[in-house]
Amino acid sequence: MSTNQKTYRNEEVLSLLGEIYKIEASGINRYMHYSFMIMGYNRIPIQKWFRDNASESMAHSILIGEKITSLGGHPPLIANSVEESNLHTVQNLLEETLKFEEEAVLLYTKLSAMAADLGDIALEEMARTFVMEETEHVDEVRKMMRKPDSH
Repeated sequence: MSTNQKTYRNEEVLSLLGEIYKIEASGINRYMHYSFMIMGYNRIPIQKWFRDNASESMAHSILIGEKITSLGGHPPLIANSVEESNLHTVQNLLEETLKFEEEAVLLYTKLSAMAADLGDIALEEMARTFVMEETEHVDEVRKMMRKPDSH
């Protein structure tokens, strides 16, 4: 691969990592907000679940930011905006969460494929781990959205 191709691919990877960083950073704000808006008798476990997701978004942001700087980039100072529907039922928040988590799966899957194409095993393994984690979140949210009687 020529130097120009490496530079172009590095810019492509940095751009995608920047997108991922912004979505993870927005996840911190999203999940903290959701945790504040949970009311009712199931508040404590659901609030904790959202705060745990905020902590995971923070951990992912840190790893992605470190990867960006190790590749010579600069992590964005902004996060993606979080749409505020003002609908704070658990069902509404889970629907928004599902959409958010599915978007993260797509971005990490794209990163995994890009890293494999570049032969960057470490980046590919990181992306694959995040694909697994985010897919588990999608599965968990879908289970949470089911009615107790449905199979």
